[in-house]
Amino acid sequence: MKTNGISHFIEHMVFKGTKNRSVKDIARSIESVGGYMNAFTGKEHTCYYARVLDEYTELAVDVISDLVLNSTLPAKDLEKEKGVVIEELKNAEDDPDDIIHDYFDKALFGSHPLGYPVIGTESNLRSFTRDDLLKYIHKNYVPNRMVLAAAGNVSHDKLVALAEKHFGTTRKRSHAAGAERKRPQLYHPEKKDFKKPIQQAHICIGTQAWSIKSKHRYPTLVLNTLLGDGMSSRLFQNIREKYGFAYSVYSYATLMSDAGVFSAYIGTDKQHIETSTDLILKEFEKLRLKSVGKAELNRTKAQLKGSMMLSLESIPNRMMRLGTSELYFQDTNPIDAIIRQIDGVHQDDIQAIANELFREDRLSKVVIHPEPKDQVPTNAETATATSKAGQVV
Repeated sequence: MKTNGISHFIEHMVFKGTKNRSVKDIARSIESVGGYMNAFTGKEHTCYYARVLDEYTELAVDVISDLVLNSTLPAKDLEKEKGVVIEELKNAEDDPDDIIHDYFDKALFGSHPLGYPVIGTESNLRSFTRDDLLKYIHKNYVPNRMVLAAAGNVSHDKLVALAEKHFGTTRKRSHAAGAERKRPQLYHPEKKDFKKPIQQAHICIGTQAWSIKSKHRYPTLVLNTLLGDGMSSRLFQNIREKYGFAYSVYSYATLMSDAGVFSAYIGTDKQHIETSTDLILKEFEKLRLKSVGKAELNRTKAQLKGSMMLSLESIPNRMMRLGTSELYFQDTNPIDAIIRQIDGVHQDDIQAIANELFREDRLSKVVIHPEPKDQVPTNAETATATSKAGQVV
């Protein structure tokens, strides 16, 4: 995919100057009032954000809108920033417990855009021109694709007024925007092995899941909490506490606009790869075959609700929740409604989605094997096998 990595690269380049501010001006504009500004790019969106005292709310909106609407993308900085992002890419490749999730997404989604790493590839990064960035911005940085969210001591009416003032002249949406988007449908389970000069093996086992809008959303979140979120989870108690095979073992559910990922991860000694894999699969199978006990289910729900409520004590987390809710649902789901949805999850719901997710013919597995540096081939991937027939998600 020729544009893979361009969103993340643009995120870097907008900080190189705007029509109104130099690089130093951008940095000093927020820091001079004790604030903080940054950005990140995920699979489905880029976020530019600032944290300031409430009296500087307009300044924050002014600076962010300037970055989004008026970046000059100076040609003199283009090649230099490519080098910076390529170093970021190399840094990620040197972090196996991070990069394995990119490898796993590739196993799940293949040539679909969700199968590509957010940061892109070195060849793509080197190929981007200033015109490529400008065309991408013109197509995607448009009002219908943007959300302005704020949390803290700011009123909705004030934020609307600031949006109209600083974003009101933004060009209208391009008709082509979003036209190329396609939903991943066919899933072919894969087993992939890689070798890296590291000390520990890293393993991901899982499958495609549902979108954030699915009726299975809350049962999936409860299942994930029960299986591998925290010290009381089944994976932690069994694999770490009982056998001592890992320092880090967990599961995760990533729910996106029209697809999702459910996976278990473990980092372990190479001698324990097969045993650890078997233990994870046994936990999957237990959830398929045996209904969760009522006491365990209630404890898990309480854990999920409590962590969700506590996260809202963070103002940045509140801002992110508002923004993502608007992006995915064009509305804000009240926390009370979310609590009711979690409370409404039954034992049968957990077993039903476990039976759907954890079938053997749905599971993909990616392993990064530790090998001495002199034995790792130039092409780190040493084996790829596709198993079973494709499944419709």
